[in-house]
Amino acid sequence: MKKLTKFGLMQFMQPSEEYISILVVESIEYLPQLRRAFPNAQLYAVTVNSEAPGEAEWKEIDVSWTVLDYTETPLPFPAEKFDYILSEHLLECAGNPQDIAAGFSRFIKQTGALLTSFENIRWWKILDNLRDGHFYALAHRLFAREDFGTLLYASFYKEVSFLPEKNPGPDGLLDEFEQAGFSDREDMNTENWLVMARRSMSEIAALKAHYTPVIRRKLVTLLRRIEYGIDLEENRAELKKLCGNEHIDEAYLKSFVEQTIVWKEIFWENLRDL
Repeated sequence: MKKLTKFGLMQFMQPSEEYISILVVESIEYLPQLRRAFPNAQLYAVTVNSEAPGEAEWKEIDVSWTVLDYTETPLPFPAEKFDYILSEHLLECAGNPQDIAAGFSRFIKQTGALLTSFENIRWWKILDNLRDGHFYALAHRLFAREDFGTLLYASFYKEVSFLPEKNPGPDGLLDEFEQAGFSDREDMNTENWLVMARRSMSEIAALKAHYTPVIRRKLVTLLRRIEYGIDLEENRAELKKLCGNEHIDEAYLKSFVEQTIVWKEIFWENLRDL
């Protein structure tokens, strides 16, 4: 089994006793750590290794297993099932990495995220090998940070964050690369980039976490009707009733308006009698 480097992708996660759902794809070495950090979580694992579900080390962790090759077979889960999907180097062996990234996004809740990583093509050792005419990544893809971010944004993720896993190179060699035009020394010292790709922007995800999709949908419908002056008296009354019944306070309402309404001045003018 692969040994984790420090906390790996867990650096993006805050331990919690919430009843969330987490899917681990191939990176099953994370399962013990995830169970300790999220004791009430539903843990799911997808692996091509048919022997893994029967191994003794997983018996006490309570994991729902699925055996398949994710690069060839669609995942058998309902849409928006998981708060997190965690998989190191998820896209490096995919025939079409954007298809995999976009396909996985369907299984992540609007408030959730994909946690993954990739080997950095600008790491000093790869650059040194390339300079000497050697390329050792024939069986998988290598990415640069900017290109990986572009791929994820094109795959329906709204916010992408990176953390470096560093393996620094010799100063003299890094100086040579800087003189050759590689100006980002942190990038050259980074062997792998850890990545969190959110389905929604952080601010919007925080809003979505407070109420069910049905309530949020009703709220945004009322706000937009008021924005465009549709049946103002009726919709103002409905909004007031909804806020009272669901305990939606003024601060939350203002944040929701900020994220969903285009013509804000007109909206507040139309709302003045609420």
